[in-house]
Order: sequence, then structure tokens, then C-alpha cells
Amino acid sequence: MQLRKILMTIVSILLISMLAACGTANKQSDQSKKGANPSGSLYDQVKSKGVLTVGTEGTYPPFTYHDKNGKLTGFDVDIAAEVAKRLGVKPKFVESKWDGMIAGLDDKRFDMAANEVAITDQRKQKYDFSSPYIASRAVLIVRKDNHSIKSFDDIKGKTFAQSLTSNLYKIAQQHGAKITSVDGFNTAIDLLTSNRVDGTINDNLSYLDLKKRRPDIPIKVVDKMNNATQNGFMFRKNSGELINKVNKALADMKKDGTYLKISKKYFGTDVSK
Repeated sequence: MQLRKILMTIVSILLISMLAACGTANKQSDQSKKGANPSGSLYDQVKSKGVLTVGTEGTYPPFTYHDKNGKLTGFDVDIAAEVAKRLGVKPKFVESKWDGMIAGLDDKRFDMAANEVAITDQRKQKYDFSSPYIASRAVLIVRKDNHSIKSFDDIKGKTFAQSLTSNLYKIAQQHGAKITSVDGFNTAIDLLTSNRVDGTINDNLSYLDLKKRRPDIPIKVVDKMNNATQNGFMFRKNSGELINKVNKALADMKKDGTYLKISKKYFGTDVSK
């Protein structure tokens, strides 16, 4: 009888040990499914991968476009690449149309978006932004032979080419324009010069760059907004530490003259003011 009790005790101890081991294994399995560092910040993930993934259009000169050799370049590209360098990681640019770029950020295909993104109150409800690094103004662009549109007050009922997710679209809409949806600036200009729309509201820096590259293009600016729009890198909400690191990199670039050097390369002036 005594031997039987001893054997039963041993069996009980073994069963308890097996259940405990099984629970530990299940816990470890659950943790492995969540990742080795489930609580790691986005910055930690970027540092761990050694790559900062950046969403951009690639069709929006001089901010993001391809040079004559097909290489992705532009003001935003250079600024983002320098930021990545200062974070100690490599930049990986993923090109997408504007709407797809926003969706890609939502789906976590990008860590941030770099495409002269305007910082608006509406966008700040869903996204976080870096410190502003571009100041731009909206301008009203029409064909050179158009004499009926002279100001924003004249565009009611006129057809304007605008990207539907752009803050510039809202300006056109607020002034009563009929909207033709486009992917970006170049498409809007193509529709305008081919007489398929009456105008477009777009960025003054893009317009100046276009006129520099194509001085004979038959378009003109007839009005502009007085208030400058601030633009920055766009992030998903709660990107916390990554945004702080990016902001420090931007501040250091401005302090040591790197930002001004890149700005003058594309615009001949400091476009942060």
C-alpha cells in the first residue's frame, strides 16, 4: 500500500511537470508568432531591418521623379535619403500613384510618405507628420490664351484637373470648379495644354520647375494663395520615436547646411521659409 502511494505521488509530480512544460511551450509559441519583440516601436523595427521604407510618386518633379537615366531623384528623395543616412539605415523607395501611396501607408507597406505632403488639420486627425520642411503656395494655372479666368473667383463652373486626395482639390471644389480626377501634376498639365480642362490649382514650386525645364509651355499663373502651406513627411499615427528621430535629422541638416545645399540644387533658394 505504501509503495502504491509513492508511485501515485511520483505520477502526479510528473503530470504537473508535463503540464507546466506544455504551458511554457505554448506561451513561447504565441510569443514567436507575435515576433521576438512584439512591443518594439516602429523605430526599433526600422533599425532592426536596417531599412527605412519610403512611399513616393516618382512622377512629381522636382520633388520626386526620374532623371534622363531613369534614376529616381528629386528634392524629397534627396531629403529622405539623407534622413535615412542619419538614422543609420538605408532608404528604400517604393513608387506609387498618390492614392495608392496613402493606402500603402495605411497598410504598413511604407514607414513614411515623402511627396511634398501638405500638413492639414484633416490629415492630422488620421496621420502624424514630421516637422515642416517645405513651404509652398497654391497657384491658379490656365492656358496662356485664356483671358476669362483671372482669379480664384472666376473658376466656378469651370473644369479643373485635380488629384482627389490633394488639399489643392479642396481649394478648387470650394470655389465651385467641376473636377476631373488626375493622378498628379504632370497629368493635370497635359490635360490643360491639350485643352481638355480649363485649369488646375497646383503648387507654385512645381510650376516654377516646369517653366524652368519647359520655358515655352503655353501656360501661366493668374492668381495665388497668400498663405503658405507647410509640408512634411507623413506617418501612421503613433509612429512616435521614429518621428522624433526624423525631426532631429531634419533639424541637424538645417543646422549644418545640408538642407540648404539640397534646396538650392532644385530651387535655387531655401524652400523651408
